[in-house]
Amino acid sequence: MSQPNAASAASYDGFDRQFIAGEWRHGGAHTRSPDHDPYTGEMLVEIPEANSDNLDQAFRAAKAAQPAWEAALPGERAAVLRRVAAIMDARREEIIGWLIRESGSTRLKASLEWTAVRAVVEHAATLPYVALGQILPADVPGKEGRVYRRPVGVVAVISPWNWPLQLTARSLFPALALGNAVVVKPASDTPISGGLLLAKILEEAGLPAGLLSVLVGAGSSIGKNIVTHPVPRVVSFTGSTPVGRGIARQAAEAAIIKRVELELGGNSPLIVLADADLDLAAEAAVFGKFLHQGQICMITNRVIVEDAVHDAFVDRFVERVRALKVGDPNDPDTFIGPIINGGQFEGLLSKIEGARAAGARLVLGCGAQGLVLPPHVFVDVRNDMDLAREEIFGPIAPILRARNADDAIRIANDTPYGLSAALFTADLERGVQLAGRIEAGMVHINDQPVNDLPNHPFGGEKNSGIGRFNGDWAVAAFTTDRWVTLQRRPRPYAWDARQLLDPGTSG
Repeated sequence: MSQPNAASAASYDGFDRQFIAGEWRHGGAHTRSPDHDPYTGEMLVEIPEANSDNLDQAFRAAKAAQPAWEAALPGERAAVLRRVAAIMDARREEIIGWLIRESGSTRLKASLEWTAVRAVVEHAATLPYVALGQILPADVPGKEGRVYRRPVGVVAVISPWNWPLQLTARSLFPALALGNAVVVKPASDTPISGGLLLAKILEEAGLPAGLLSVLVGAGSSIGKNIVTHPVPRVVSFTGSTPVGRGIARQAAEAAIIKRVELELGGNSPLIVLADADLDLAAEAAVFGKFLHQGQICMITNRVIVEDAVHDAFVDRFVERVRALKVGDPNDPDTFIGPIINGGQFEGLLSKIEGARAAGARLVLGCGAQGLVLPPHVFVDVRNDMDLAREEIFGPIAPILRARNADDAIRIANDTPYGLSAALFTADLERGVQLAGRIEAGMVHINDQPVNDLPNHPFGGEKNSGIGRFNGDWAVAAFTTDRWVTLQRRPRPYAWDARQLLDPGTSG
């Protein structure tokens, strides 16, 4: 087993290189990927991109290194992850700083993300001890059936830019803990916080060479190949539904069919019933709509309010939104920072104009400063408007009116998505009954929908994905069952079909 690199006390650097097959080196493509700070526009680094040969090298190194890692004692794998946790503690401000500079995270959101990843690491360190097998009874004399839970081998992880550290870590660390090797392709907007930074941390923690590669490259160059390459057995993807559909199709059509774990788009409703505590609901709705500028898959996409309390809720909601500080993400008081890039920003401006043209009424909103878009609140929104049908991924809040609780559930379910949902009511048991009618993988009663705990199942229904992350569900995602039988004494075989009518004679 490798030992941790204790000499690395200075800040991490060298992020113009990629981590390929255990070495830091430039990618082999003739193109470079620029990495900008979305708030200042500063060029953070320019990375020579990987090509298909680099990807092949990474996968073959992973396949070669994985058997020894699988054979390592559970405590050896757990020890590497515990060292990761210690390094994260020592480098907390450095990690948070990268999230702020690279993804436009506010200091609050970056701190929350660091905390979430730290929890993932701690929980992953327990997984080597919970990948349990079984002994099964068999209706054959002298036969014992065993089920061994084995790592799948090599896992490919494709992660997004919005919570880059967390949405890579929640697949990377459980997969490693369970004895797999991993190849990561982070989003082009966040190559450092989505992958290269984690590679530095794991290298410092003593992860054996070859078990992890992080490749930065264009989707047109390595995107399809990472799915169709013959080595990986599982592809874990977080991102948009259209891209996820393509990955599922490629995985099914590859020469060796892959399993896929897909966390895709969302259109999360936050329902406020007439008996809800409106101050609590408004407070939670503001947090659950505008955290990280609304650029979260499980963020509140629609606020659905029962008619009897609609106006009173809107007043409270707008009052709180108006007080949010907008601007420099490094300022601890800032709640809304920059949009990740110009393309996303222009798309949000188009959504605002489209909502106005469709008849929605803007009750709060003003002009942008650079890529910082202040919060916008719309009322008189119908569920057939694009603003309610599409995933917004920005600081725009549509508020819809429902006649009653049944109508609110109908509106909530009138979407092809089903990731997360929230519901506010004074009657918790009624809330549980209504939650059972909401078509979503996760429903939070008297809380906002942005929740992700390392031992709870995270994932969606309908067009929001396949599979679940975290806890026992991560064990299922990154391992496979192998059935082995032992015939402890010779068994008789049925040579005549008539014997099959009498189980006593067939054995």
